[in-house]
Amino acid sequence: MIGIDVGGANLKIFNGKSVAIHYCPMWQKAPLKELLMEYSGKKAAVVMSGELADGFLRKTEGIEFIFNSVKAAIPDSLFYGTDGNFHDKPVSSLAAANWFASADYLRGIYEDSLLIDFGSTTTDIIPLNSFDSLKGMTDLDRLRNGYLVYTGTLRSTIPSLLRTVNVCGHETLVSSEYFSQSADAHLVLGNITCEDYTTPTPDGAEVSVDASLQRLSRVVCSDLDEIGKAGALEIADAFYNEQMNLIKKYADKAIEKTNSKGIIVAGIGSHIISDFFGCIDLGVEKNMFSDALPARAVYEVSKRTGIF
Repeated sequence: MIGIDVGGANLKIFNGKSVAIHYCPMWQKAPLKELLMEYSGKKAAVVMSGELADGFLRKTEGIEFIFNSVKAAIPDSLFYGTDGNFHDKPVSSLAAANWFASADYLRGIYEDSLLIDFGSTTTDIIPLNSFDSLKGMTDLDRLRNGYLVYTGTLRSTIPSLLRTVNVCGHETLVSSEYFSQSADAHLVLGNITCEDYTTPTPDGAEVSVDASLQRLSRVVCSDLDEIGKAGALEIADAFYNEQMNLIKKYADKAIEKTNSKGIIVAGIGSHIISDFFGCIDLGVEKNMFSDALPARAVYEVSKRTGIF
């Protein structure tokens, strides 16, 4: 049996011992069925969030595409929904249920903690002691409650958080163009490595510290030789601080609202959050596979419920 998480940018598969992660942008002609064909003949527990990709006219269309693609490759598959049940039809509750699978899995292990999952694109803030009240929540509900913060380790644009930045002693407006992304900021600050930079670069250029510094300089419509490395690092640092403070703001609100005791973190950027908060990092926990937590989670939940 395997656990599958079909995201908007990445396909993650847990086979009980290890994780495979494939870049699979759902807004393009995603080869989802083709990537899953090697698992044909297995049983699969599946969650998704890729239905929101703008390659689909509506979320229902995205749900059906993902459902049909997975079923074509792995007929013996069931899909977990935000109602806490597994389904064999493309029902609406399948939309963005991956975070809820993580909550279902971890609530019995860290029952009173707040989970922060810092992924490539988004940050999930999940009070594990409030599982029943989380049932049925859509992404819209979570945005309204501060449980979904649309900023991530790799794919967030720099101007998504910065309107101005102090560069070389001057308060400077930023361009809203897609010149640079969060992966550039975290790379030059040493928060991730070049190997961690798994998303396409905004300019199609190489993944390197120098290339990221150049991309960051474009945020203020300059080249690196105009503002220098120090100026580009000021942009990266300003983005990092804004991102961490934004996540902290909504984590603090969730803790106050739910009386959660302590924070645990997961996701590809878990170490960044744990360094900032000084909390438990599931990324260093043996066999937790934090960078693909929903795939691991839906696998474990399916085993617990005995659906296969």
